[in-house]
Amino acid sequence: MAARPDVNLAGIHEKDPLRMSNQYSIIIHWRQQGHTFSHKVSEGDYILKSFERKGALLPFNCRNGCCTTCAIRVINGNIDHKEAFGLSREVRSKGYGLLCVASAQGSLEVETQDEDEVYETQFGRFFGCGKLKTGLPIDEG
Repeated sequence: MAARPDVNLAGIHEKDPLRMSNQYSIIIHWRQQGHTFSHKVSEGDYILKSFERKGALLPFNCRNGCCTTCAIRVINGNIDHKEAFGLSREVRSKGYGLLCVASAQGSLEVETQDEDEVYETQFGRFFGCGKLKTGLPIDEG
């Protein structure tokens, strides 16, 4: 069953007696769908996985930090996203992250980004800079 949008999922958060970590309030604005989700995430937990356990269906693809389907931009707060291999350090320093490998370092508010926007931010400067060769690579000789 999918979670309803604009519902605070914190009220159904499960307490794990063996886990004595901090919990942080996380708000995700799914810009493309016009929905907002929020609930508490335990310190060190991946944000995407934690929201999915509560029924929130958010965009993702690889779950490995390599693509940019789950890209977000931080509005308030900080994330630990050192595993976001799909984003350069430069792009991460501009406030972008990947939900699948991001964990909160405190209360956090983010919004989803268009995959093309993130891709263009990261690689756009490289397009149109090189000399084009016509023909198939096997034609070179």
